[in-house]
This record gives sequence, structure tokens and C-alpha cells, in this order.
Amino acid sequence: MRMTDIQRCEVRPGRLVEWTLSPATVATAKALPEDSRPPAYIQESHLRTARSVREDGLFVPTWIGAAFDLPGRADLDALGAALRGWTLRHETLRSGFRWAGGPGDSIRRFTLDPASVSLHREDAGEFTDPVALAQHLQDRFDTTADALRWPNLIYTAVVRDDSTSVYMAFDHSNVDAFSLYRIPAEIQELYAGHLTGRAPEQPPVSSYVDFCEAERADADRLDADHEIVSRWREFIRRCDGRLPSFPVDLGLDPGAGLPTQKLMREMLVDADAAAAFEAYCRPFGGSLVGLLAATALIVHEIGGEPVYRTVVPFHTRAKSKYSDSVGWYVGGAPIEVPVAQAPDFPAALRTVRAALHATRPLARMPLARVLRLLGGDFRPTSPDLYSIVSFADARGIPESETWTERSAYGLIRVSYGDQVCAWVTRIHEGLWFAARYPDTDVAHKNLRLYADRLRDIVVSVADHAPAPRR
Repeated sequence: MRMTDIQRCEVRPGRLVEWTLSPATVATAKALPEDSRPPAYIQESHLRTARSVREDGLFVPTWIGAAFDLPGRADLDALGAALRGWTLRHETLRSGFRWAGGPGDSIRRFTLDPASVSLHREDAGEFTDPVALAQHLQDRFDTTADALRWPNLIYTAVVRDDSTSVYMAFDHSNVDAFSLYRIPAEIQELYAGHLTGRAPEQPPVSSYVDFCEAERADADRLDADHEIVSRWREFIRRCDGRLPSFPVDLGLDPGAGLPTQKLMREMLVDADAAAAFEAYCRPFGGSLVGLLAATALIVHEIGGEPVYRTVVPFHTRAKSKYSDSVGWYVGGAPIEVPVAQAPDFPAALRTVRAALHATRPLARMPLARVLRLLGGDFRPTSPDLYSIVSFADARGIPESETWTERSAYGLIRVSYGDQVCAWVTRIHEGLWFAARYPDTDVAHKNLRLYADRLRDIVVSVADHAPAPRR
């Protein structure tokens, strides 16, 4: 799916309908006892960061979502049944958190039984202006899919005679990009079944809530002397005691608080160039290694930093039973690329491959747990703890070849932040690039330069570079 914001996902006029968890469901949830399964460390970090930023006086929406089209004027009863069935399939969507007072101000989970979950449908009226509709959707998503409230998800449909557009938003604590990728096909299958009166029997999926419990138990076995903690400690020390930012000038005013952000999104290269680039990089680990190698060279050109340091996101769906599960299955591995020792692309490929080989196992241990063991002041002041360059190949997702014709997008909320978060997605049409960055003239100039140089390197490698020696 192409990652974008709500303003640029082909929003078209129509009648808006919304589904949220019903008042009866919310009332039941308030009376639920505690679920002994704890939040994942990444969930807890997300909630504490949201609260910390809010206490500093800034409301920073952090939801993500999905958009896709259904043919014709949707049957709203069938669509509502499909949305409820999909919600029940993924336990994390009917699970939430409460703040418990006392020492440490802990976070406690509660989880609804499937039979207690119902959706409330509301007609929000006819919209004739697409810009006003996109703004309305963003405002609704900001209010409803908020980290510090529950429920924190909302489903909507814009109904027209020729097509119906579905827009769904979730607080990030429940979903990651791979969760979003699977939504269009799953909802369409359920909807088609309800239209014919024969809802498909989708196989059960493993629960992200169970994963959270197992991952946290594993992480809690770490102590401050563990090798993983020591390696992070050294990495952070070499980053001047912080997690790494994007190493180019972003024109930030240190005393001005969190800046607003902008989004850059475009097709980087077509399918042929993406395939050639992948083939060239495959002996070194594939397109991710190639993109990180290119990034190391580019940020050295722009900013002059002798070493490129970053945290590389990896999924943590280590067991196949979690492959279809909705949740936030993401960890990070720190890498360092000494660009002075890797002056060209083949040398940078070898350096990145070695760095990832050495540090990728660190991504299986939640960074929030490591930071807690490191001590010191890691109180987050930004919703993004560090800058990222992320890569995902989404071509194996069911029905992904229909995403363009169905206007399927992954939705990113662009609000406030002082980091650069870039996502490169391999789709059937090529490599799609999206980046969220501070809204300053300097940052725009340097991000524009970064994207253009990234395209140049990918095209150059695809078109001209001989196959490298391993």
C-alpha cells in the first residue's frame, strides 16, 4: 500500500457513515476486571510518551489507518457485519488500558469477551466538498483514535452510487504497517460473504495480546549487565547520549518546542528499476540493505557526518502463527555505517550487511525495556523516539495487485515532531517513498535532496552498475 495522509488518498464526496464501539460495549468495558496479560513494552512506551507530550501542553495525534474502495453503493448492514466480524477476529482491538494509581503509575489491561462487542452506526451526512470531507475525517480520527482514550478506533464509509470508500483509523498501539496491509482483502472477503448471507469462515489468528505477555516475560529476564543492554549502551553513548536523529540539518530551533510536520510522498522508481535494484542488492541481503547503504552515502554528502547511525525497524512476527495477526509487531536494531571506510555503493552494501548481521538479533528485545535498564533521563519529548528509514515488500499481501485500482492506502497522521520518519514500500508498481519531517525550509530542501539522490542511486544501480563481487 502507498503510505500517505488523509488529504492525499483520493477522498471524494459522498454520504459519510461512521461505526464506533457501541455505548453498551463501552459500559461493559468500564466494569471489566483486570486482564493479567500486561501491555507490550512498545505499547507502554507509546502511552507514556503520549501522556508526557500532552502534559507538556501539546496534543499530538499519532493514529494510523487504512483506506480502500468497495464497488458500488455499499450495503451498510453487510459492511457493518463485516467490520464487527473483523474486529472480533483480532483480540487487541477489543482490549484496552487503564492507568492505575500508586507507585510507578502502572498501566493495566482489560479485554472484552467477543459476545460483548457491538458497533454503533451513525449517519454523519452528505459531503459535497472533498477538502471539507478530508478535514472532517482527520478531526474525527484525531478525537476518536487517540492513545489516551478508549475505545481508540473508528471505521467510516463514504457512500456513492458508483463506489464506497472505507476509511479506518486506529491508535498506533494496536496496529503496524503489516496489519494495515491485510485490511482491504480481509474486509472485502467478509463483506462479500455477508452480502450473499454466507459469511466466510476465516481461520482464527493468534492474539497480539498473548504475544505481548510472552514478549514481556522474555524481556523481563534481562538485567542491566546483559550483552544486549551493553551494546545499546555503547551505541547511545556514541550518539552523544541520545537515540539517533536524521543526520542532516533540519533547521530546528532548539527552544521553540515541537515543530509542525510535512509529508513528502511519491513513486521513487517503477517496477523494472525496483526489480533490478533488488537483484543487484540480493547477494548482500536485498533492497533494505541497498536503501540503507544509499542513505549512508547521501547523508554524508548532505551533512558531512563521517558515521551514519540509525535504528532499523524490523517486524517481530518471528513465528508464522502471528503472520495474519493485527498488532504492533515492531522492534529496532541499531547500526553504524562508517562512510569514510565505505566510499562507494558496493563498499557501503558490504558494510551495512555486516552491521545488520551483527545487530539484527537486538530487535527482538524491546527498546523500551533496554532504556529502562539503562536508567538516565529518557523522558520522551517527541512522539518519535528516533528517526527511521523503513523498508517493506508488500507484494505478497493478498489482493495487493488490486490496491491501485481500489485506491488502497496506508494512512499516516502528520502533526508535530522533530524527527524524520521515511518509509519505502515495494508495491507491484515500483518503490513508493513517504517521509514525515519538520516543516522548515531547511528540512524541506534537504529531504527533497535526499529523495532525489535516493532515486538517482537506485536508477544508477539498476541501469548501469555491474554485478558486484561478494
